[in-house]
Amino acid sequence: MLLARRLLLVLILAFAGTFQAWANPMLVVDRATLQVLYAEEAGQPWHPASLTKLMTAYVTFEEIAKGTVTLDTPVTISRNAFNQAPSKSGLKVDSTVTLKDALYILVVKSANDIAVAIAETVGGSESNFVAMMNETAARMGLSATHFVNPHGLHDPRQVSSARDLAVIALYIEQSFPQYMPMFRTGVVNLGKARLESNNGLLEAFAGTTGMKTGYVCASGLNIVATVDRNGRRLLAVVLGGSSGRERNERAAELFLNALGGRLQPTGQTVLTLANAIGASPVDMRPLICGKNAKEYVAAQEAAFPMGLEDQPSYLTDEIFVSEYTAVDLGRIRAGIALPRPRPPHSPMFGGVPAVESAAIRDVLRGGVNVGGIDIALPRPRPADL
Repeated sequence: MLLARRLLLVLILAFAGTFQAWANPMLVVDRATLQVLYAEEAGQPWHPASLTKLMTAYVTFEEIAKGTVTLDTPVTISRNAFNQAPSKSGLKVDSTVTLKDALYILVVKSANDIAVAIAETVGGSESNFVAMMNETAARMGLSATHFVNPHGLHDPRQVSSARDLAVIALYIEQSFPQYMPMFRTGVVNLGKARLESNNGLLEAFAGTTGMKTGYVCASGLNIVATVDRNGRRLLAVVLGGSSGRERNERAAELFLNALGGRLQPTGQTVLTLANAIGASPVDMRPLICGKNAKEYVAAQEAAFPMGLEDQPSYLTDEIFVSEYTAVDLGRIRAGIALPRPRPPHSPMFGGVPAVESAAIRDVLRGGVNVGGIDIALPRPRPADL
């Protein structure tokens, strides 16, 4: 299958006039049991784009739990943060928000300047924070994942997979459910600005509870989404969409197929799915942003027209979009100590070997210990009696 997909990519790039529709990585998981209901190329390495920010948020949640920072810790936009490419918060250099507000802006607006500002605040430096992200990925057993930055702007070395991204989402929900409202928020109001989410399911698919979208040319349009509906708790990952429409509609279709019983357990959990270790990530740039993009997008639209003008759509529900108001605290008065650089990151969990997906036991691996109490991490729920 993987070889066939690579040959298809070569043919697509070689013959601009003979485009075929391309099915990209997709995954559906029952969050209550961790059972996989559908998987297509779920272990293929892929550029995560702003789905990276799921790990940025998770590492920050751990540090809050350990007490190294709090939700009230000031997060200041450094020159380095301000210089990041869009999307951005609109905050000026030296502007400050609380860590809580920064996290809302990170998740909803997917602001790259805020991602760097959080990294500098929580980790002492961006590079130190990235080391923390990679240590956490190793603890989670994310064998296809490597981070180079906290925001997801393209770097060819920044990779993950649908399987690994689903695991990060599961860790967030089960370890830190108190922060899930951030992921189902559709708008952050910051001064006169309305910072809106690109997750179209939040406003048009009943039961959507989050979580995050992402896009760079090399990745196509990505989404990790969660839905609670009809007593079911589901998660879907779609990577490499040719448009926001396609990405959102495909995720909605996967959810409806699962809710309608058309997707059944495959006999695997998300933990036993294998990553394609050693495979190179697919580079979607020629198809999404290159000279052949128009033809490729047309082929994808012909293969999957849901949501196009005069076509039916799965996104038809009218939903009240949750909003949050963040406050620009301006510049902190001179003389007040801001978070200072921390010593280089030393892993707290030394000696934990990388674990192949197929060898992970059926409970996600141990998390942070806070005050002598282990925070429970994602695990299948017991069967109803």
